[in-house]
Amino acid sequence: MSSSHMKRLTMPRSWPLTRKTDIWVQKPNPGGHSDEMCMPLGVILRDVLELAHSKREAKRMIATRKVLVDGRIETDVGRGVGLMDVLTVGDDNYRCILDENGKLRYRSISSKDSSSKLCRVMGKTTIRGGKTQIHLHDGRNITIDDAKKYNSGDTLVISLPNQEISGHHKFSEGTLAYLTGGSHIGSTAKVVSKDVKRSSKANEVKFEEFGTIADYVFLIGSEKDLPQIGRAHV
Repeated sequence: MSSSHMKRLTMPRSWPLTRKTDIWVQKPNPGGHSDEMCMPLGVILRDVLELAHSKREAKRMIATRKVLVDGRIETDVGRGVGLMDVLTVGDDNYRCILDENGKLRYRSISSKDSSSKLCRVMGKTTIRGGKTQIHLHDGRNITIDDAKKYNSGDTLVISLPNQEISGHHKFSEGTLAYLTGGSHIGSTAKVVSKDVKRSSKANEVKFEEFGTIADYVFLIGSEKDLPQIGRAHV
């Protein structure tokens, strides 16, 4: 089998597929998301959404140019569609989230909700000309003039399909967070405080009932930003 596939027994635990029905499953092509946080478009259409009966049928669907990812036509069957991405198939729209079992789910959303997505700021660097480039969780980079406007851990609202910043959720007390890892994965809670470590240890975020590392915290505006989310901790 080619390097574009892997054994089902070794696929990421976040993939909502059975492990022993087949031997092989397609890998997502290299992209902005890690393998744990995305699935190949063809596998989603065939095995998750069950809109196609075979990979060949999935390819035919994609060839119609009516399949879009983040508002743009996608023709690559191996394209990884990951956390917070918007998938459009004809008139139907889906958003990728993690459920409370840590599984990737592609939930149906309205046409209005499909016009934007949330992106977590992973870091920023200064580039030529004194401008600042911010790096987002889905692999995209956006250049801005004001280096202090956004910080790591903040969340940006990106409009689709023009890919422009239309909103901002700052990492601060009282902001609603969506947990993408740890024992509370898939749930939401309001931030109480953030403990910044002056060492190689991960920064910690505290909520009313528990705490977790900052890497697992994805800020959202409200629970309406997530379709059919898991349990909430107010």
